[in-house]
Amino acid sequence: MRAVTLESVPSTPAVTEVDTPRPAAGELLVKVAAASLNGIDIATAAGYTQAFMEHRFPLVLGQDFAGVVEALGEGAEGFAVGDAVFGVVMKPFLGAGSLAQYVTVPAGHGVARIPAGVTAEDAGALGVAGATAVRSLDAVALAEGETVLISGASGGVGALAVQLAADRGARVIATARPGTQTDFVTGLTGAEVHVVDFTGDVEGQVRAIAPDGVDAVLHLAGDGAALAALLRPGGQLASATGLTQDDVKGHDVTVHTIMGSPDAQILTSLAEQVASGALRVPVTATYPIEQATQAFAAFAGTPGKIAVSCS
Repeated sequence: MRAVTLESVPSTPAVTEVDTPRPAAGELLVKVAAASLNGIDIATAAGYTQAFMEHRFPLVLGQDFAGVVEALGEGAEGFAVGDAVFGVVMKPFLGAGSLAQYVTVPAGHGVARIPAGVTAEDAGALGVAGATAVRSLDAVALAEGETVLISGASGGVGALAVQLAADRGARVIATARPGTQTDFVTGLTGAEVHVVDFTGDVEGQVRAIAPDGVDAVLHLAGDGAALAALLRPGGQLASATGLTQDDVKGHDVTVHTIMGSPDAQILTSLAEQVASGALRVPVTATYPIEQATQAFAAFAGTPGKIAVSCS
């Protein structure tokens, strides 16, 4: 099968031919229609993930997937051949990823059915970013009427978090670069979003909107300690970039370090919101798998999500 692989790290991803995987006990073999790029894929290619996850070469990149169940491993339950499914590859090592024509995934975790009305492209870009956004908002217990600062709002996680926070009735302050990024963020939801320029005086801009500090911060990019200083006393910060409580000593705030681990309930809820029109998957560019190298090169400058067509 064709797959986006690394022979070593750090290195540039390449499209190569590798053996089609076979489902082990409890696994599904999925024929992948669409996948997407996430920060961990970029970090893996750059060699940043070697210290904390086993790498198996040739390493097939990718976590998000959407496609059709092709075969079931022994004892795999809950799905049948022909089911349209999506989710996130949940394995304790990197190397058997979803940027490929086929992927094997555990049937019991990280996979759900695609509801009617949701495209494979949208489903294949939803899992990692959507789960991270949901877990971040849940961690800070964001409530209606509260003010949340979302740092990194133009990225895949941030773009979904802006929508989900607005849907919860929160007042949203989002960081973005002026121009295309700001236009992208303000177009995500019908609710008002206050956009601040992260290249300028972020503190001054945020304090002008929330003089007493914000109730919650979603730290998806930027200086986490500086963002924590913008919280009101007792405020909550969720970090998807590794910030810990020790990094904000001296501030009366609580830090939650987030891992975007998706269960079937979160995936199903997200997909149902997409199907109903309440949530838009922010895919702004799509590449065929043969052009995956160009997709990786475009990642840093592209707002929202980059989808990859694998069929």
